[in-house]
Amino acid sequence: MSLTWSAKDHKNLNQPPATGQKRSRNDAGNKATVVLGAQWGDEGKGKVVDLLATEADLVCRCQGGNNAGHTVVVDGKEYDFHLLPSGIINTKSTSLIGNGVVIHLPGLFEEGDKNEKKGLKGWEKRLIVSDRAHLVFDFHQVVDGLQETERQAQEGKTIGTTKKGIGPAYSSKASRTGLRVCDLLADFKDFSTRFKNLVHQYQSMYQSLTVDVDDQLKKLKEYAERLRPMVRDGVYYMYEALHGPPKKILVEGANAALLDIDFGTYPFVTSSNCTVGGACTGLGIPPLNIGDVFGVSKAYTTRVGIGAFPTEQLNAVGELLQTRGHEVGVTTGRKRRCGWLDLVIVRYAHMINGFTAIALTKLDILDVLDEIKVGVAYKLNGKRIPHFPANMDVLQKVEVEYETFPGWKTDTSAARKWNDLPAKAQNYIRFIENHIGVPRGGQMSWSHAFSFVSVCFLLSRKDKELALQRCQGCDG
Repeated sequence: MSLTWSAKDHKNLNQPPATGQKRSRNDAGNKATVVLGAQWGDEGKGKVVDLLATEADLVCRCQGGNNAGHTVVVDGKEYDFHLLPSGIINTKSTSLIGNGVVIHLPGLFEEGDKNEKKGLKGWEKRLIVSDRAHLVFDFHQVVDGLQETERQAQEGKTIGTTKKGIGPAYSSKASRTGLRVCDLLADFKDFSTRFKNLVHQYQSMYQSLTVDVDDQLKKLKEYAERLRPMVRDGVYYMYEALHGPPKKILVEGANAALLDIDFGTYPFVTSSNCTVGGACTGLGIPPLNIGDVFGVSKAYTTRVGIGAFPTEQLNAVGELLQTRGHEVGVTTGRKRRCGWLDLVIVRYAHMINGFTAIALTKLDILDVLDEIKVGVAYKLNGKRIPHFPANMDVLQKVEVEYETFPGWKTDTSAARKWNDLPAKAQNYIRFIENHIGVPRGGQMSWSHAFSFVSVCFLLSRKDKELALQRCQGCDG
């Protein structure tokens, strides 16, 4: 016997179903659409999310912190987001920061206030924060810098973190000494004691670390009262959203697959799961409620910081991509390293995430090139390897096998339809689609119009013609 649910049933969650009854798998509730980076970040996720968010009821962040960076341009105004979901711009939708995110409260409110001055009105009323999210403290950020200095002294190299305290905060979480939003809003005396213990723990490891505990606690108490109206039980809130009236739910992934703590180019990765599993654990979404999974990839490859980058071009091509693509990080201000599109890493990201479609951004950056190369395989000791290497020393040694395409030498920035593209650009895109092997079932179901500057395609084998959209800035 299957149990059918109505809106009334959702108001009585304290009354569990009778023994032996279970919900039909066909009655899973609403599905969440997930947008994820398929490379090393900065693929244009924020813009894709912002456009999808125009029809979304709920837009969620599930992992990371203010180490993410998304720039969104609306009506000529440029908004920079680091912690706030990009969908916060949509006044008709709600934005949720999930339990998997680590939150630096000074950064959150500074970001909101800065964007409010640019025209982002009423954002605090549209933001929900999970009570289970962990907090990033100022001393976490200091420790982040100290750890990088230590690595440089001991190993002669750093990881290249944003020094936003993300790694140390997740370390506190994993060691079970971290503090959450719910702790801050409960007994402040108990919170203060635990805060002091956490500070002492880090000071015992880093002798140079100084923290004005009383000043920090005073500020945190003030932030707590400003935060309080936004806080909800994230698990219950998400459950209601999934199983209440029909809703369009959008999950905005931060960072990208190759920066995932488990699947990325470790140790040059972030400290959270940036792949599809992070949407489940970072928001409390059952796998059954994951719908479309859209991977975002540039038409070439970029990376910030150090770490293996097989298709990197340390030549005029790399410089051209960096200059034409305005490849500078939103969060760090660092120039991005640039190279040819690496389909080995995009295919690897697809293996993990099961993309239903790929959004290919910034195609027009390639318009001026005489020829364009695409990395299609890695060789080690002259032999093709069928997998993406886990070991970074091995990855540094691979030889990239390329396919070369003639450039189209045509301005594609004004293209709006598939047929507006030159045949050579169409061939380039078809090759990418076929090589990645995007499943036939993938289809973007929400109608929307891109208003961006660079060309963006949604690739899915279900459609013979790819849906061409226009994309602006594509930095995120």
